Amino acid sequence: MAHSATTPVAAPLSIPVIPMRELLPWALFAGLMLLMAIYFVGAEQGATALFHGTAVHEFLHDGRHLLGFPCH
Repeated sequence: MAHSATTPVAAPLSIPVIPMRELLPWALFAGLMLLMAIYFVGAEQGATALFHGTAVHEFLHDGRHLLGFPCH
């Protein structure tokens, strides 16, 4: 009895195409979140502050220095 060695043939992988109409709202949302993060880490103190006091500054203080934003 002879055994035939058969190897399964893998189907080629296809990369799904995402239409720009579906991608654009998520890209705008991510860009807005990025701008908000940069503002709060880099500029939330002084004349441009949206919140009174130093709570936001102190909460983000170490991250500010880690990213290279001076604050002292």
